[in-house]
Amino acid sequence: MTGRVVPNGMARRRIGGILSEAALAGKRVIKVADSIVNLAVLIAVILLIVIGSYALWDSRQVYQTADSTRYAVYKPTDENGGLSFAELQEINPDVCAWLEVYGTHIDYPVVQGKENMTYVNRNAEGKYSQSGAIFLDKYCSRDFSDFSSILYGHHMEKHAMFGEIGLFKNKDYFEARRYGMLYYGGQEHGLEFFAFLHADAYDTAVFKTHITERKQQQAYIDMIFDRARHTRDINITPDEKIVLLSTCSTDSTNGRDILVGRITDEVFANPFNTEDGSRNGELIVNCLDGLVGNPWCLGILGLLLICLIALILLATLKKRRYRNTQEETNNEGDMV
Repeated sequence: MTGRVVPNGMARRRIGGILSEAALAGKRVIKVADSIVNLAVLIAVILLIVIGSYALWDSRQVYQTADSTRYAVYKPTDENGGLSFAELQEINPDVCAWLEVYGTHIDYPVVQGKENMTYVNRNAEGKYSQSGAIFLDKYCSRDFSDFSSILYGHHMEKHAMFGEIGLFKNKDYFEARRYGMLYYGGQEHGLEFFAFLHADAYDTAVFKTHITERKQQQAYIDMIFDRARHTRDINITPDEKIVLLSTCSTDSTNGRDILVGRITDEVFANPFNTEDGSRNGELIVNCLDGLVGNPWCLGILGLLLICLIALILLATLKKRRYRNTQEETNNEGDMV
């Protein structure tokens, strides 16, 4: 009968040492893998921050090009006699008018292209811009001599372009903003808004130009009052000129929000202007918007965020290394 071999003390120590070394090697592999994972997470976070910062910067650039204050230097006024506006027309001969809706940020030059798509992605200076420009329908007369004229503009956030037209569906907002100004033919004309309606983009009954017959003109006026969500109790006749401000609606896929006004010889005072000529509350909004939207501010905030995340990750790594060192020390003590 063969007896079972029992390892002596030295053999047991050798076996224990081999097992301990294997355990330490396994821990080293885990530590390396852990470090790689942490580094990958850090790189991913930095990339997300960089991409997010660029997206914010790019969005800011789009809205800056659409900001009405960018064109303020060209606005025709009594002081400059329309000289600045003439300079803009020299830059882009397609410029034909200037539109202002009191109580909003709608204060832009108006252009008219050979095609209605021309200024969907071009600004009033004729340069490429995702925000486009406010443009007059190609079938309308440039001098607004037609019975009805249609102006189009993108619906944008941050009160850019025609982004505030949709706000007129609120009854109080509509009631508080009755007047505007339309400059063309070398002089200012008043705008009195009398209806707000919602229509489909392909509704030919609404988006209709060259309505020449008096009977058709009256029928068009009646249609607007019948379909409008809000109206003012004022008498509109075929002898007057009306203008439609149209933009995309958030209420439906092909929906359009439309503000309708009549052109008057009387130029109305802007009740929203303060004594210094600025809009109520605009100074504070512009200061905050400029601070937040400044590329340098965004860059500094991004760097601070990256540093904060890096410090957190480094602190975590240091804590893990300390814990691993303690474990190695304990393992070496067990081997002795």
